Amino acid sequence: MEGYTLVTGATGGLGEEFCRQLAARGDRLFLTGRSPERLAALSGRLAAEFHAVQTDFFPCMLDDEKQRAALFADIDAKGVRISRLVYVAGVDTQLAFEKYDQQKLLFQTRVNFEAAVSTARYAMERRTQDFGILVVGSMSSACPMPYFALYSATKIAICYFFSALRTELKGSAKVTVVMPGGVPTRPDIIEDIKRQGLKGRLSAKPKAFVVKKALAGAEKNKRIVIPGLFNKFTYFITKIVPVSWQTAFVAKHWSGREKDAFTRRDR
Repeated sequence: MEGYTLVTGATGGLGEEFCRQLAARGDRLFLTGRSPERLAALSGRLAAEFHAVQTDFFPCMLDDEKQRAALFADIDAKGVRISRLVYVAGVDTQLAFEKYDQQKLLFQTRVNFEAAVSTARYAMERRTQDFGILVVGSMSSACPMPYFALYSATKIAICYFFSALRTELKGSAKVTVVMPGGVPTRPDIIEDIKRQGLKGRLSAKPKAFVVKKALAGAEKNKRIVIPGLFNKFTYFITKIVPVSWQTAFVAKHWSGREKDAFTRRDR
């Protein structure tokens, strides 16, 4: 049976671009996000642009174990098999750690890591013979980041976990992590890129470019995809420069910056 590509975070800027490029390739799509209205609207836009595309969707707050179970039960009930998981969902709260409350801490950790692992485990149970996993990480995981510590930690956890899983599934599944720099999909992200000056402009890449590189790398079964030459250079530098220097540099340039536009209540 032909499978579906399961896309989480489908209604976000990067998630929708993944859906568009996957639909253009002829993939059947199963979409999830927090808002049923936005999922329905996205499904309609995809159907209008790609007349042959087949889509289904189910809303889910991925940090909630019961809602994840409801998503999995819906997929089971519809008899859907999963040919690829594209995990895009993420929470990019940027605060000094002492400014987190327990709700923000758990929300970010659960969406960025726990739900990614949980959804991957479920997708493996429903997988087709030709199965793959593509997870959105971040260049923020290249080194520990003061004032963005929880986000960078969850993203390096993603990279480590799925790199290890890739070895466990060698020969039976493709597993790829894409590590983009800034992707200008929301006004707060665009403003943050501007505040970073030249470094921000060099690191940032359009969503269409990031998705194209991610999908191409996944087809080639690359372990990590880093879109953009500047980001590749930065990643290399982090491997040879002492961590204490890196964290001092990040702290100097990132202290006082805050980004908390994405909450559990957002729809």
